[in-house]
Amino acid sequence: MPNDMTPALLLKVQLIGAAVGIEDLFTSLDRHIQRSEYEQAVKVSDQILSIAPGDEDAIRCKTVALIKGDSIDEALSFIREASRKFPIDFSFLKAYCLYRLNKLDEALGSLKGNEVNPATMLLESQILFRLGKMDASVEIYQKLQKSKIDSLEINVVAGLVSAGRASEVQGFMEAHRVKATSSFELAYNTACALIERNKYADAEQLLLSARRIGQETLMEDNLADDEIDIELAPIAVQLAYVQQLLGHTQEALKSYVDFIKRNLPDESSVAVAMNNLIALKGPKDISDGLRKLDRLIEKGYEQQSFQLARGLELKLSSKQREAIYINRVLLLLHSNKMDQARELVAALPQMFSDSVMPVLLQAAVLVRENKAGKAEEILGQFAAKYPDKSKIVLLARAQVAAAAGHPQIAADSLAKIPDIQHLPATVATLVSLKERAGDVDGANAVFESAIRWWSNAMTENNKLNVIMQEAAAFKLKHGRKEDAAHLYEELVKSHGNVEALVGLIQTAAHTDVEKAEAYEKKLKSLPGLKAVDVDSLEKTSGAKHVESGTLNTEPYEVKTKEKAKKKRKRKPKYPKGFDPANPGPPPDPERWLPKRERSSFRPKRKDKRAAQIRGSQGAVSKEAVNAQNPKSSQTANSKAASQNAVTESSKPSSKSSRKKSRN
Repeated sequence: MPNDMTPALLLKVQLIGAAVGIEDLFTSLDRHIQRSEYEQAVKVSDQILSIAPGDEDAIRCKTVALIKGDSIDEALSFIREASRKFPIDFSFLKAYCLYRLNKLDEALGSLKGNEVNPATMLLESQILFRLGKMDASVEIYQKLQKSKIDSLEINVVAGLVSAGRASEVQGFMEAHRVKATSSFELAYNTACALIERNKYADAEQLLLSARRIGQETLMEDNLADDEIDIELAPIAVQLAYVQQLLGHTQEALKSYVDFIKRNLPDESSVAVAMNNLIALKGPKDISDGLRKLDRLIEKGYEQQSFQLARGLELKLSSKQREAIYINRVLLLLHSNKMDQARELVAALPQMFSDSVMPVLLQAAVLVRENKAGKAEEILGQFAAKYPDKSKIVLLARAQVAAAAGHPQIAADSLAKIPDIQHLPATVATLVSLKERAGDVDGANAVFESAIRWWSNAMTENNKLNVIMQEAAAFKLKHGRKEDAAHLYEELVKSHGNVEALVGLIQTAAHTDVEKAEAYEKKLKSLPGLKAVDVDSLEKTSGAKHVESGTLNTEPYEVKTKEKAKKKRKRKPKYPKGFDPANPGPPPDPERWLPKRERSSFRPKRKDKRAAQIRGSQGAVSKEAVNAQNPKSSQTANSKAASQNAVTESSKPSSKSSRKKSRN
């Protein structure tokens, strides 16, 4: 059949065929999206775009499919390429991709200018939450309450806890008539709020309920056991943490170890469990702790840059990440790896610019290197630069200075914290430091300032009595007796304190005897002393003690002939197994002396002459000849003996010669 169709008719037929093909592709695309087959959805979207390159629905479907398939980088590249070719508003999808890539400031900027609707508000609140701006995030969540978004209360409670407003959680839930056990996520977040309020036992019970509800809910959703364990992993770690807070150390230790051994793919929960386990062990097993943290912390490409491994930077909060780095620095200090500790500490200020921990760790490293002066300097500079964060820094500076023997610097640091100046512990510390520094007037001024504060304080637990009594004792110690007497007198008049009355009498006795005698009359007399004659008691050498507890008021009669006191004979204590009836020979009195110092010691003498051989070289000694010929040796010995006898008789002693001369 000849083809006699005109060109216009041909084009119309092609367009109809293409429309039919696109409709089928969109049907297939919808089917893949409903089945969560996102890779297939991307392929079908590409087929549609090959036929109709500018189709906005196909472009959006491909972008969403890439995001759902966790291909965030590819989705962002496709959005940027499509934005240059087609006039389509991708600001919301672009902001979401940047949020997933943890580029939070760029994500927040991409949302600006968008239409305000529940979707954009929810994304903005999530970005602010990730940035640590919890108050702003909670404020948006509260505005969204009227939008009736499912499970919004879960995010609101999480935001309140992270913002440090855990005390508001109960009121929020009561106002919106929400039960903590309505879902396992809400039960978990509410338990976190109870932990922040130090209600650990209640938190433990709620976490157990959250685990039970989660198991039931996820089993109804036909999830496998492994998937259920992954979903409930944060609850398991939080239960171990509560056990740790309750003091059940062994139970918490076992829970952490068992959880880590399971090796679940929930990296954030595993990281938290490892960090808490290291904190629980402390410096007991430093090498094992460092090995565990080496699995979490990676060295960056740039010098002095660090990051958490396996995407933990995106999954952990800033507070959790900081705790991991802090524990690593502490373990490095315990193991004396100063170079690594110094390198990590130098990187922390950029990573956590709003925290005071980096400067505290830097000071700790300097103290470990015996550079206390440098540590005091950097802590003082930080406190001056950030007054709102200076309290804990000044306390650390005071501790470092006091340990280094710089009491004046320590006292100055404490004096810069106004809200603790009146506390008894602070007053005692300041007075002690100023005394060590030789500033007695400054210590006295600390007492006077505290007395003024407590005099005007309208509190039930007033410490004026304690402060005044210590101030009076301090003044008395440093010779300010009149001031001390004045304080004691005020204490007696205002509080009627017996100790203050005694102190007043003792102090006034040095300055005003009449006042001391007047106040002495207010002391209650001791029972049993009414019949005591003081004058006669002063003349005696003492009072006799009787078992009844009263004093013998009769005067002691001094006798001219005092009988010698008989000493009570006590039986001697013998060694174990010693029989005094058969003591045996007496021990040697020199038994404890070294042998060379005893009187019976006789040193051994070596006869050097016996070893001498006389005669020409090669001659045989007489001893050897005698040994071979015993008869000749005997005759020789007899001759030698007779010769010796003759010589001895011819050589008398000097005494016998003198006697002969006298005769």
